Amino acid sequence: MKLAIAVLGTGRMGSALARALLGAGHEVTVWNRTPAKTGPLAALGAVVAPSVAEAVAAGAVVIVNVSDYDATAALLREAGVARALDGKLVVELTSGTPQGAREAGGWAAAQGAAYLDGAIMATPDFIGTEAGTILFAGSGQAFEANKPVFLALGGNVQHVGEDAGLANALDSALLGLMWGALFGTLNAIAVCQAEGVALGMLGRLWQTLVPVIDGQVADLIKRNETGRLASDEQSFASVATHYHAFEHLLAVMQARKIDLGVILGQDNLFRRALAAGRGEDDFAALSRFMIKRD
Repeated sequence: MKLAIAVLGTGRMGSALARALLGAGHEVTVWNRTPAKTGPLAALGAVVAPSVAEAVAAGAVVIVNVSDYDATAALLREAGVARALDGKLVVELTSGTPQGAREAGGWAAAQGAAYLDGAIMATPDFIGTEAGTILFAGSGQAFEANKPVFLALGGNVQHVGEDAGLANALDSALLGLMWGALFGTLNAIAVCQAEGVALGMLGRLWQTLVPVIDGQVADLIKRNETGRLASDEQSFASVATHYHAFEHLLAVMQARKIDLGVILGQDNLFRRALAAGRGEDDFAALSRFMIKRD
């Protein structure tokens, strides 16, 4: 199934999306605020539209990849453009918040357009490859009807629910996991540098710990899914046991004058859980202290 597709925004990611669609044989019309950036796509066969309205008119599917939802609104909510969306599918591939996605989906529906909000869990070089992952939320019917289009963008495309905010919620959650690991790595590097440990050794030993950490992350998610927050015979360690080891890390960083900005938040969670009498519970019990409850 070959479709006429409009791509609004041809930065690094937007260009990667357009190239993948062209490679799959679709008719692609592109628009960018800086026309010069569309030149390489035109050389590959894309039609360059002089205006957003003309790009939207040319596509049955309108893919948007700009800086944020405000930028999308500025492009699509101009009266002539909004009218042209009737009967089309709008695919928002701009990063944003779950609530922003829900509001955008509601607005698109009011214009007579179907709506999908996507979270690209990849860098531009993964677009169009089997490893490319994009999460879509919104109209399941629209997703299934256009799945070949989305598979051109990545081999691992998934519809995660009818609620248009779910893809962005998962994006934020997964990025939180990533940044947790990256900031933890910065702490580890600082400790090694302060104590004279070769970073090559840190790299080698980190690899041996990956299966252990993966197992603990999977267990933490599963325990919260099933509500198993108390310690049991499958627990790896209690809150108190974790905190005993954590205090050693805190002491090293304090002694070596390493920035405590990242781990003080973790220390606060530990302390609140211990003060609430949850020290003997599984580490998973800390999840109850992540959301402020009235």
